[in-house]
Amino acid sequence: MDFRHLRYFQAVAEELSFSRASERLRIAQPALSRAVKELEEELGVELLDRNRSRVRLTAPGGVLLRETVLLMERWEETVRRVKRTSAGEEGELRLGYIGPPTQPFLGRILGEYRSRFPRVSLHLEERTPERVWEMVARGRLSVGLTRPVPFAGEWGGLKTALLREERLGVVVPEGHCFAGEASVFWRQLEREPLVVLARREGVGLHDAVLAGCREAGFAPRLAQTPSLIGTVMSYVEAGAGVGVVTDSVMRGVDAPLRFVALEPAVTVPLVVVWRESEETPAVERFRELLLEWQAAGRLWEVESAGW
Repeated sequence: MDFRHLRYFQAVAEELSFSRASERLRIAQPALSRAVKELEEELGVELLDRNRSRVRLTAPGGVLLRETVLLMERWEETVRRVKRTSAGEEGELRLGYIGPPTQPFLGRILGEYRSRFPRVSLHLEERTPERVWEMVARGRLSVGLTRPVPFAGEWGGLKTALLREERLGVVVPEGHCFAGEASVFWRQLEREPLVVLARREGVGLHDAVLAGCREAGFAPRLAQTPSLIGTVMSYVEAGAGVGVVTDSVMRGVDAPLRFVALEPAVTVPLVVVWRESEETPAVERFRELLLEWQAAGRLWEVESAGW
């Protein structure tokens, strides 16, 4: 038994005529009669009560017709879903991301992604950069928005694309002596208590700050190393020290703080990472949308008013 047998039987059962069913299916009537007979023989039941003048469904034939209609509808929906999945219009996107650097664009781009592909199931997880890499590598996430990490090479089969190089700078209260400057030199931080994100929460950012100080010829005085960027900002607002953050952190900040770029310029990359084996259509469409927005300047179009 195959779909052909069921489709032929369905046509005869609905038309209650072999001649009309053969015209509907555009096949010869003997081939149609043979297919229905084969189906009856395989099932061991009479599906159609037929003679020279009429064709009627038997009770088993009525049951098979109802089930065949449901089966065909399910099959047609399955075919449509397969085609939608192939086009990236259906499936699953498991996205991991780091918070503050993606805040300027993540909500906006996910809104457009959902409007384009409303049948894709979306799952979000905010994690540390290291955890995003690990979860993508282990297949727990489809794609990640994160920073490079020193041990990324330990996982094979991962691909990345650069989204932006984020400039490092200091964040200070409005009354601080740096607040009115266009930029400050790394060397000027030597005597300042610094507030920097903990290394366990952001190894790339933490190490870039230490490297900038080292290049300027001094060892930084770390006053606080909190686990959240928001806590960094709270310490700064409370006067506990000078924060060293990326420029993206200041987007949307309402507190009376100022961001001042550091010279010479040091940047920290923001990348999209995915597994080569996880290049499903849903993931491909999301990456294409990211790069489309990047090329059009839409990822960073909302700038902070507090700079």
